[in-house]
Amino acid sequence: METEATATAHESAPHDPSAAASFDEAASATTPTGESEFESSDVDLRAELAAAQALASERLNELAYARAEIDNVRKRAMRSADERLVSHRKALLAKFLPVLDNLQRALAFDDSEGLRGGLGATLRSFENLLVGESVVAIETLGKPFDPHIAEAIATRETTEHDDDVVVEDVQRGYRLGEDLLRPAMVIVAKRTDS
Repeated sequence: METEATATAHESAPHDPSAAASFDEAASATTPTGESEFESSDVDLRAELAAAQALASERLNELAYARAEIDNVRKRAMRSADERLVSHRKALLAKFLPVLDNLQRALAFDDSEGLRGGLGATLRSFENLLVGESVVAIETLGKPFDPHIAEAIATRETTEHDDDVVVEDVQRGYRLGEDLLRPAMVIVAKRTDS
């Protein structure tokens, strides 16, 4: 294999004997340390190769470290999300405990008035819990039927209301903020003329 120096020497004067002699002189020339120029160049190239290999190894280690750090961040984020979920779940379930207490107290009464009062307290506890979580009941009774917030499960013939007016709330609907949590189940009026 020709080196660049020999290729240049052959191109500049391929048939000139003096050019070949100057090439041989350059090859046999020595540096102050006693090495030939080619040996010195070989040492320089080996040093550059060793430096490049060390840099590549360093970058490979940095990449492995970065990948491990990304994996650790991902695991920490998942752990944090799980902890938040458990915390929110505990907080929500703790809000139901007073409601449970009111039901237990209501069942402890022997008279119907005490039971009615206990059930009323339980209902108020549930309503307060829902309001605290931004859940509000949808008012549909006496209003025109709106299929976006209610499901009509039956019609009732009537002379007192116009068509498609809600005459009974079978199951109340609720919103969570602006989102529909559960549609109301209603009975709507079907007007008769008689």
